[in-house]
Amino acid sequence: MNVEHGADPGPRWLYLHGFASGPESSKGVKLSAHYARQGIHLERLNLRQPSLERLRLRAMMRTVREAMGGEQDRSILFGSSMGGLTACRVAEEDARVCALVLLAPALQAMVQLRRRVGEEGLKRWEQSGWLEIRDYAEKRQTRIDFGYVPDLEAIEARSGGWPNVRVPTLLIHGRQDDICDIEFSRQWARGKRHVRLVEVDDGHELGASLGLIAAEADAFLRPFLGPAGK
Repeated sequence: MNVEHGADPGPRWLYLHGFASGPESSKGVKLSAHYARQGIHLERLNLRQPSLERLRLRAMMRTVREAMGGEQDRSILFGSSMGGLTACRVAEEDARVCALVLLAPALQAMVQLRRRVGEEGLKRWEQSGWLEIRDYAEKRQTRIDFGYVPDLEAIEARSGGWPNVRVPTLLIHGRQDDICDIEFSRQWARGKRHVRLVEVDDGHELGASLGLIAAEADAFLRPFLGPAGK
């Protein structure tokens, strides 16, 4: 956001992409353009950390914390899928996060991974050391090493697998999502006055809901929008 010298620049706005995606994901690019028109820079982080093949949630979280700046800085985090889980896990332990916008977040990620890969699949992954996956950013097949699993498992063991987030949160999830089960978003949001859950008739990519996402996020983040966004 453009501000006069000496004025409060407001929080940093950061976009966190999903698993096997990247900073050039369509949602990230379109939301970045949407906020650029309002004078806000939505920075799209690279969470392929330390690399996609050696992906670790801890490294993703560290990348987010570093992008948030110094102790006195504040951030608004947009997170899609695995980026949504990353945003939650950073927010539960870092007071610099002041609001979250979660898009089909990968809540209970270890539970969902077991469902998707299966116990036998996990055993084969551990034995071979690698699992073949689709790299959506580079549009090719690649592989991810088994170290991803114990790292995720250790972090997900906190609070029974549910992130302990206390900041205002907008959560948008598609009812036809076949990657991240919407039921976990429903369970997590239930009874939380600081969480607004918006269900849409869409799939995991939320491609048909980008206009609604932008409108909902604008309304939700109105207190953080400067004159350009009013």
